[in-house]
Amino acid sequence: MNKLITFAGGCHCGQVRYQVQVERLEAVKCNCSICCKKGFIHLIVPASRFTLLQGQDALSTYTFNTGIAKHQFCRHCGIHAFYRPRSHPDGYDVNLRCLDDHPIDRFQITDFDGAHWEQQIDQIRDRYS
Repeated sequence: MNKLITFAGGCHCGQVRYQVQVERLEAVKCNCSICCKKGFIHLIVPASRFTLLQGQDALSTYTFNTGIAKHQFCRHCGIHAFYRPRSHPDGYDVNLRCLDDHPIDRFQITDFDGAHWEQQIDQIRDRYS
């Protein structure tokens, strides 16, 4: 196992704060309808590597389609800083754009054809477990 790198992040207004530990500086850009509208870049981690530091009471949840994914957002500023993804329902998916100090340039970002989710999901399901 590689050394874990710790990042902090949160929503725009600061009500929601979290910490995430990653092994690889890799993320996924998806072209599905919700990811395109949110501008979400996916940093998927096991639940053991995600800690909500504050703001549980500030979170609202949006679900659609199968209802498996729990799209959480700050009810004050509306930012979707992380969620429980359908692809990894036991993990967390952090929005790379919501990490402090904008480390996006440090990450290798791979495109994912989420517009055809059912046919493509195996590309990321095992990779980010």
